[in-house]
Amino acid sequence: MAKPAQGAKYRGSIRDFPDFDPSQDAEALYTAMKGFGSDKEAILELITSRSNRQRQEICQSYKSLYGKDLIADLKYELTGKFERLIVGLMRPLAYCDAKEIKDAISGIGTDEKCLIEILASRTNEQIHQLVAAYKDAYERDLESDIIGDTSGHFQKMLVVLLQGTREDDDVVSEDLVQQDVQDLYEAGELKWGTDEAQFIYILGNRSKQHLRLVFDEYLKTTGKPIEASIRGELSGDFEKLMLAVVKCIRSTSEYFAERLFKAMKGAGTDEKALIEILATRTNAEIQAINEAYKEDYHKSLEDALSSDTSGHFKRILISLATGNRAEGGEDRDQAREDAQEIADTSSGDKTSLETRFMTILCTRSYPHLRRVFQEFIKMTNYDVEHTIKKEMSGDVRDAFVAIVQSVKNKPLFFADKLYKSMKGAGTDEKTLTRIMVSRSEIDLLNIRREFIEKYDKSVHQAIEGDTSGDFMKALLAICGGED
Repeated sequence: MAKPAQGAKYRGSIRDFPDFDPSQDAEALYTAMKGFGSDKEAILELITSRSNRQRQEICQSYKSLYGKDLIADLKYELTGKFERLIVGLMRPLAYCDAKEIKDAISGIGTDEKCLIEILASRTNEQIHQLVAAYKDAYERDLESDIIGDTSGHFQKMLVVLLQGTREDDDVVSEDLVQQDVQDLYEAGELKWGTDEAQFIYILGNRSKQHLRLVFDEYLKTTGKPIEASIRGELSGDFEKLMLAVVKCIRSTSEYFAERLFKAMKGAGTDEKALIEILATRTNAEIQAINEAYKEDYHKSLEDALSSDTSGHFKRILISLATGNRAEGGEDRDQAREDAQEIADTSSGDKTSLETRFMTILCTRSYPHLRRVFQEFIKMTNYDVEHTIKKEMSGDVRDAFVAIVQSVKNKPLFFADKLYKSMKGAGTDEKTLTRIMVSRSEIDLLNIRREFIEKYDKSVHQAIEGDTSGDFMKALLAICGGED
């Protein structure tokens, strides 16, 4: 089966339903859940044939017609994995955030980490949608609930973030940058005690672009990063929240730094997470991850990788973590030399071969590597991925394969994850559900194509063979057909 052309537009398996009528769909769902039991087939067929945007309109019509929450009714009528999947399809991001926050402030104790993660990372529009979703889902005011469950400066900063009034990124003033730097410096380093209100006002309201300039100037003026001043002047949950705000202002790569840390924390190492992150990121993203890791965990990412991995696998990860991959186009003469370098599997030992692969796969640009792979096929009649799998093993093989697949075609990653989620004695239902739902409106048809080409069976067949019941039916509906 032919691969999609480089740069081809990805297509999802779920599209807007033609002649869509949200009121009619709401009535159909109400009828399907009326009386003793429920018509799961009707629910499945309707929900999986509507786009996420249309599902939200159905929810609104359902509430208008019956004065009830559709998701609540679905949760009542359905059970188990099927219920989780259907509810996941129905719920937009804002409602997911609302539920997470509700859970974080319900009962005894407060999950401050959850509040920090969500409120520090969302845009103005997402915050406004979250507040509305919370009100709609729980008939309560989010700000009032936050105030009732938190206190002090931590509470004040959360309330500021909840307003969703951060300035747009085009609002930047050089004079104001200097003034904000001076105000932050005087509120912290130069003051006996700390003027937390200044930190709250500036970090809670200025545009991201403006604050990035403030952080740069703060370092030049004081000789220390803003994070160091926050750690020195603030404390507790308030300190953690302000650091999270700074992290999100600087780069979303902070999130990946945290994932890397967790992948190497505790008794075991999550090699798959290390490979997935480091093998697929750009130089800029890698560099941002390094800075974030150093700032958050007080050790370099390279040191962490060195202490938690070993051998060639460690060398590959450290090479990727330097973020020094070449950028630019291909060099055909160099590509032929590179292909020859890794094509010669007969000379030297295994260690030498792995070193040659690492030198090329971890440092060359993506366009150049695509040319190398083409030259490699001309020389050997084999795909480079085939040679890696034949000549190498373990984590080293997995890392090299991940790099090659990332260079070739990103949907191949998802095809591989789907396959592994349904391979062996058990099913990784979480991964299976996440990929099917999240990619259904983006590139699931491309993933299906990669899947059948690589594994000689369709996603549809794999789902039929590895799942059952309503969960299987829902997955098949999302899949969008047989290949």
